[in-house]
Amino acid sequence: MDSNHRAKIERLWSHGRRRLTLVEIVAVIATLVILTGLIVPKIMSGPDEAKRVIAKQDIGTIMQALELYRRDHGRYPTQEPGLRVLIERSDTAIVPNMRRDGDYLKRLPNDPWGNAYQYRNPGVHGEIDVFSYGADGKRGGERDDADVGSWE
Repeated sequence: MDSNHRAKIERLWSHGRRRLTLVEIVAVIATLVILTGLIVPKIMSGPDEAKRVIAKQDIGTIMQALELYRRDHGRYPTQEPGLRVLIERSDTAIVPNMRRDGDYLKRLPNDPWGNAYQYRNPGVHGEIDVFSYGADGKRGGERDDADVGSWE
């Protein structure tokens, strides 16, 4: 390789290694700040959304147990005793090939916010309703405080 060719390569190499200007640095920082502003709220709301998903799964499990109860007894449990019949045994007569009260769930879970799931028979949204009042434990609400129910 001759010295002339080597000099050209060195000039090209040194030309490609220029320093970043202040405007370019500010543009990169601004882009990172904007991206952080878009991504962080999504990450931070993740646990709240996970609790809503858990509540929906729990409600689905309770609804399946209620369907089994209805198949065995010809009706859903009344408002009183409500969901307790899924876990507590009663002194009702046993019909062959029929589950006894209390044989439908091992336990009644609390909603992800630590409150009992609600049961309504007759339901407002369907024949029966199973629901959670959400994070605030009160009827209605928005976002994390919104009710989660079997009608969703």
